Amino acid sequence: MAFNEQIKDPGQLSPLNLAFVGDAVYSLLVRTRLVLEANRPAGELNKQSSARVCAVQQSKDYYRLLPFLSDDELALIKRGRNANPQHKAKNATAGEYRNATGLECLFGYLYLKGENCRIMELFNICWNGDSDED
Repeated sequence: MAFNEQIKDPGQLSPLNLAFVGDAVYSLLVRTRLVLEANRPAGELNKQSSARVCAVQQSKDYYRLLPFLSDDELALIKRGRNANPQHKAKNATAGEYRNATGLECLFGYLYLKGENCRIMELFNICWNGDSDED
């Protein structure tokens, strides 16, 4: 049995626990996408990864995803946003940090539910959204 099958209902976990898992999921997706795009030096990979896995960028992704979420996903991302984390981001506003927590909460929940296709759909929206801003 896979470890994510041991959790019957991830929705019963605290939003901060879901965000803890979601942070790792989102970071892994970003790192994987960067490596698949091109063979780069590790320092460049780290720089590009850090630019995408930060509260400011994740807050933009939060708003980018809102129109594509189901009612349940919308409730969950807002539950994560409304959680009260114990620390704050150094380079982001409190609002950006809360939005990022909401995004991570959603990704953690979907991961623990085994919804890998949905994770990729939403991640692709986040990833491809940056090309609209250039």
